Amino acid sequence: MVDIAEDGRTWLLSGPTSSYALHLTEADELLHLHWGPRIALADAEALAVSPLPGYWPFESPLDGREEYPVEGGPRFVRPALSVRTVERRGTEWAFQAYEAEGDELRLRFEDDGLAITLHYRTRGDVVERWVTLGNGGHALVELLRADAATWTLPDREGWRLSQLHGRWAAESRLTTAPLTYGEKVIGSRRGHTGHQHLPWVALDTDATEERGEVYGCALGWSGSWRIAVAQLPDARVQITGGAGYDDSGLLLLQPGESYTTPVFAGLWSDGGFGGASRVWHAYQRAYVIPDAEQDRPVLFNSWEATNFHISEEQQAALARRAAEIGVELFVVDDGWFGARTSDRAGLGDWTPNPDRFPHGLKPLADRVHGLGMRFGIWVEPEMVNPDSDLYRAHPDWVQYQSGRKRTELRNQLVLNLAREDVREYLWGQLDALLSNAPIDYVKWDFNRCFTDAGWPGEPYPQRLWADHVRALYTLLDRLRAAHPGVAFESCSGGGGRIDLGMMSRTDQVWTSDNTDPLDRLAIQHGFTQIHPARVMAAWVTDSPNTQLNGRVSSLRFRFVSAMAGVLGVGGDLTEWSEEELAEARRWVELYKEIRPVVQRGELYRLRPPAGGLSAVQYVLADEAVVLAWLQAQSYGEPVPAVRLRGLDPTASYECRETGEVFRGAVLLHHGLRTGLKGDLDATVLRLCRI
Repeated sequence: MVDIAEDGRTWLLSGPTSSYALHLTEADELLHLHWGPRIALADAEALAVSPLPGYWPFESPLDGREEYPVEGGPRFVRPALSVRTVERRGTEWAFQAYEAEGDELRLRFEDDGLAITLHYRTRGDVVERWVTLGNGGHALVELLRADAATWTLPDREGWRLSQLHGRWAAESRLTTAPLTYGEKVIGSRRGHTGHQHLPWVALDTDATEERGEVYGCALGWSGSWRIAVAQLPDARVQITGGAGYDDSGLLLLQPGESYTTPVFAGLWSDGGFGGASRVWHAYQRAYVIPDAEQDRPVLFNSWEATNFHISEEQQAALARRAAEIGVELFVVDDGWFGARTSDRAGLGDWTPNPDRFPHGLKPLADRVHGLGMRFGIWVEPEMVNPDSDLYRAHPDWVQYQSGRKRTELRNQLVLNLAREDVREYLWGQLDALLSNAPIDYVKWDFNRCFTDAGWPGEPYPQRLWADHVRALYTLLDRLRAAHPGVAFESCSGGGGRIDLGMMSRTDQVWTSDNTDPLDRLAIQHGFTQIHPARVMAAWVTDSPNTQLNGRVSSLRFRFVSAMAGVLGVGGDLTEWSEEELAEARRWVELYKEIRPVVQRGELYRLRPPAGGLSAVQYVLADEAVVLAWLQAQSYGEPVPAVRLRGLDPTASYECRETGEVFRGAVLLHHGLRTGLKGDLDATVLRLCRI
């Protein structure tokens, strides 16, 4: 909802529990007024008449108070907008008009032919912000920096900054530290979102998991990005973020061209970190994730079972075993195409290997469908091996610097999707692939970073950083429109491309290449700070975990760990015993029973994975599910109790596993102590209102 003052210069956007207010002064200075608990328009108008503080010549009255700081004028904070024309650099804008429609507010400014529109939209208690820039009067406008938004926090002492950091196979690690004076900058200069940071931050002063105020911001961009959190000299805090890591240049706008930034979303919650997470989850299920009301199927993926050594008959044997344990989607991973017998060849040649699949993919897909499962494949369209028919025909289609060595990572190069001929080639290949075989699912991978991001012959080669991502989005949107029955998973060597931009075009994401069930608990704990279980893919693989650490774990622990999100299986089922297959079948059946609650319910992190007992709870209507893991237990030490959340405190609930009946706000202990017996043990408890 958008409320507007009578003078048309104060605006208030409100969600169910929060409000966001801004004001335009007579000097066309756009100031931030309020972000926090819900207020009335009269409150915003009262804030608007408060005078700006006095300042010395070495300071600026605008710093820390502007909605969208631009380069130029009496400003010294990091600018959200930096532009250059032939005549000058910087912005001196003038207000033109506002438009309010439903939950969206648009503020239009102009600077000598450069049109600047600030967009605001409420989605529940999430505020989406983005900017559109249009060249209406210059020969050229160079966008050196065009951030999506700057967020201003209220005056407070003792701010803490939470972020998600990591690396390959150890993504989404949550860390919290005091915010000090100066800037804290996170981001990626790798061409994709990156394993090192998720584009999300949260700030608080004294919040716990379930109490206290939390401010969170998340960027919807899948290329290089930057978020800067600054505590200014007067103790005010601002958060600025957008596409691109530095200010060396984003795009050139020709006359009549425009650029729209990605969305930078923000929320305020007084329900602690857990409350903020649940707002993020509800927002994504309602407004971001495609078909979020549909539960994701249990899948089998062939990678850890077979690596590159695959054949039609071998995959068919795995499919039969997968169907026997209740799998609903069978996915053939890397190795089905071109000359792809290792990671050294074949990328770019998206036709089935004639030796492995002499009649194409359709016969295997038909067999999989005949077993009652859907059929999926793995692709990595943005990459090419030098040893491929595509590269031999078009060596100029990759990113490279003229006169420099073409760096190979994982024996592959990055195709330049900013080129129209490359985009059309990929569209033709992938459209034909999905048209010629009954494929239901595509795992879309991206296994290396940008290194030699050059484009010889292009007048403004740095545009490929942004245009690659925009082309990726266009290609995915086009494929989804042409093949509406096909689901897509985003993967980037695991969790290297997870963000709201990718989330809006894919049905689930591959959380990490690390499938060790104990390691996964910390990864999943961090992931759910912002993203819901509905998109968090997790696999049950073989023990010992030969891919990473050699750890031995029970099938029970592996399944309960993976059941916290979208359940998948990735072990070599042809080597599992009949007892293991029978146990797996029981776990899959149980997951299907609790799946609606896990994938669509509200998530409560009851205890973090800190070495002893950890537990999560999901609540949907009158049902709840608790997943608990005991990492280690000393002799004589009892399993601790956990307090359930999100239940009606006046209602009674029954635990199906123990028959225990209790009121909603209770400590759950009997079921945990019954179900957890020792090191690396896990249990599932189902609760129903009676």
